[in-house]
Amino acid sequence: MNPIWQTEFGDGPLVACAVHDGHDVRPDVAEYLRLTDAERLYEEDPYTSAWTSIASTRIVVRRSRFELDLNRPREKAVYIVPADAWGMDVWKCSPPQEMVERSLRAYDDFYAQLRQLLEQLVARHGRVVVFDLHSYNHIRDGRGGPTSDAASNPEINLGTGSMPRGRWAPIVERWLAEMRGYDYFGRRLDVRENVKFFGGHLPGWIHQNFPETVCALAIEVKKFFMDEWTGELDARQHAALHAALGRAADGVRGELENRKP
Repeated sequence: MNPIWQTEFGDGPLVACAVHDGHDVRPDVAEYLRLTDAERLYEEDPYTSAWTSIASTRIVVRRSRFELDLNRPREKAVYIVPADAWGMDVWKCSPPQEMVERSLRAYDDFYAQLRQLLEQLVARHGRVVVFDLHSYNHIRDGRGGPTSDAASNPEINLGTGSMPRGRWAPIVERWLAEMRGYDYFGRRLDVRENVKFFGGHLPGWIHQNFPETVCALAIEVKKFFMDEWTGELDARQHAALHAALGRAADGVRGELENRKP
């Protein structure tokens, strides 16, 4: 079985995370799950791990968010009732406490290692930017159903709700400008800030613990690059989005260089 997460430590002040890419679950979790693989996949973020190559330091979670959701507060990191999971009936019966506690020990280990990693990068570079990469569904009524209203569902949503915006405004504006300026098959992507999502627990934790030194950008890409019901990938669009995200990361790296103390 895959490890819970994998970390690749590299040079430079940029980090990219894909904490919802994973699909595996432990055998003890699988024993109690009511959901099918397809139902789990629909709410996971497949293919986002490939985008983490935009940064030299990469964190990819290999287990399903239905085992452990690292973008939730600790008390909500294991889904217990349907309200925790979009109304889905996740379990055949109430999950055993030992199973939950095993997952929460992994949660604590993850955040302890993330703290150590960010402390090392801050000591080396002074300021660090984390790209928290996600994708989101926009066809909720079954395959072939209507897409969600584009006015409230941008193709790219940047969540900055937890950050001290004034300090990090140049980084945010540079990222937005690079993404909006990218030539995406002859058009511009619909990139907006804090429309659909404001950022989850992971960026909030980073901004609480590293308010002066680490900026976390919560990036949600609408699943127009894949069939969200079958998991089938549109490789051409996925690669183009990868290129756009890479361009924006390069711009952020340049912004950090220009603003070194």
